[in-house]
Amino acid sequence: MRIFKSGAIRAITAAVSVGLIATGCASERGQDGDKADGKDTFVFAGAGDPGSLDPALASDGETFRVTRQAFEALLEHESGGSELVGGLAETWSSNPEGTVWTFNLRKGVKFHDGEAFDAAAVCANYDHWFNWKGTYQLDAVSYYWRKVMGGFAQNEDPKASPANYKSCTAKDESTAVIEVNEPSANLPGGFSLQALAIHSPKAIKEYEKQEATAKGDAITYPKYSQEAGTVAGTGPYRITKWNKGNKEVTLERFEDYWGEKAKVKNLVFRTINTEDGRRQALQAGDIDGYDLVAPADVKTLEGEGFEVPTRDVFNLFYVGMTQTANPALTKPEVRQAIAHAIDREGIVKTQLPEGGKVATQFMPDTVAGFSDAVKTYPFDTAKAKALLKKAGEERLSIEFCYPTEVTRPYMPAPQDMFERMKADLEKAGVTVTPKAMKWAPDYLDATESGSCALHMLGWTGDFNDGYNFIGTWFAKKDKQWGFDEKAVFDAVNAASKVADPSNRVEAYKKANETIMEYLPGLPISSSPPAIAFGKNVNPPNVSPLTQENFAEVSFK
Repeated sequence: MRIFKSGAIRAITAAVSVGLIATGCASERGQDGDKADGKDTFVFAGAGDPGSLDPALASDGETFRVTRQAFEALLEHESGGSELVGGLAETWSSNPEGTVWTFNLRKGVKFHDGEAFDAAAVCANYDHWFNWKGTYQLDAVSYYWRKVMGGFAQNEDPKASPANYKSCTAKDESTAVIEVNEPSANLPGGFSLQALAIHSPKAIKEYEKQEATAKGDAITYPKYSQEAGTVAGTGPYRITKWNKGNKEVTLERFEDYWGEKAKVKNLVFRTINTEDGRRQALQAGDIDGYDLVAPADVKTLEGEGFEVPTRDVFNLFYVGMTQTANPALTKPEVRQAIAHAIDREGIVKTQLPEGGKVATQFMPDTVAGFSDAVKTYPFDTAKAKALLKKAGEERLSIEFCYPTEVTRPYMPAPQDMFERMKADLEKAGVTVTPKAMKWAPDYLDATESGSCALHMLGWTGDFNDGYNFIGTWFAKKDKQWGFDEKAVFDAVNAASKVADPSNRVEAYKKANETIMEYLPGLPISSSPPAIAFGKNVNPPNVSPLTQENFAEVSFK
């Protein structure tokens, strides 16, 4: 998911918070008998606020963690893994060209508002997104639709990509057929995205009565997406309350769920934006679990009897270089100098949990398409100085942006990681001007608009295909990077259109080699993020995609 964006790698630009329910802390909650000890509410702490209760308007992991419990897509990933399995579609298939996708849907599924799920509901969703207008067409709002399906029925931006989505047809009640104009590496994985999860058609009619608005880079999201009551999915939980002032979202078990019912009646997501704060809340019994455990806290918590599973590596942390923000970055020698100046091994050893890896390219080695033949840039301060001299930039001065009030799976301690890189660059003779900004919306808006010469971001994959990483950044000109290099764009897009999976993997390898030869930014590391649970909790299967299903949680 996109989290710079988790992927990712940027969050949606609404800096909204979530609210505290009256039930109180974990040790005081619930008396209705789901367990003998009376615990019927599971409280989980995330590192940031969700941006929307409509996942179609989001691109960040904190939003999707909440909405995933209430909304389901046509396809899902296996519990605890990255293999595609049936979601609301039991089975699926495509024509040989990959342009016609047929979904055989589950029967007997209901939405939270009582409406029946069927093929017409699927098409109502896809046609709703396809016909978005105005502010909804902005990349900050409809990021995933644009990435997967291109543009809209009527593109209002003449520079926007043409729509790849062609149509959706309800062949019968339990068969939906989605057609696209051209084959894409984003499919079928895109059908599993939380941003393309299915909503009740009745709810969609209410959504369409409300507008999103924009003033500059600031987005005002529609009212329905900012308060519980209208949104309706098919998931094991339904969203019942969003109290922004107290930073909590509350969900209740959906008793008419088509599959196995959630084991705990109430689910609460609370925002605690510091690592220490989350750890202390778990130790005090105020919460039952939390994400993004600080590497130094893993052994401490395990020693105290807490469950601290570690996810497999499926993310990337990088330093972005925006060429339009500082002309010096247009010089290859300057970008190479920055790459050689940063001690990535030191960052991995001191800032990441056990199992962290130095990145050599813009995808982890767990993704098909990873190449062993990319050009590398080992830590070498003397070489960095020589390259700056060659470029005539011995007195290079550059702004380096970093985020505050956030922890990401790939970036457990942003300020500490920034300080290490700042010191490395200064040893090479670079004058660094720090610029700290609140994660959402300030930092995300600045990086998205290309305002930061250097910046720190990352991505957690949505599904296992190389295009989900390199296509996110390098399929076309992007303000975040500020370069226009046809060889890079062509290599990435050519790979995405290769139909044969094995040939596509080879094409991704070549694309990675082209990208790292050009060096638009510096991939730093990949990290296996840890997640913690209370001593009395049976955790869910942890997901390398950070797609945990909290309906699996129970109390001991």
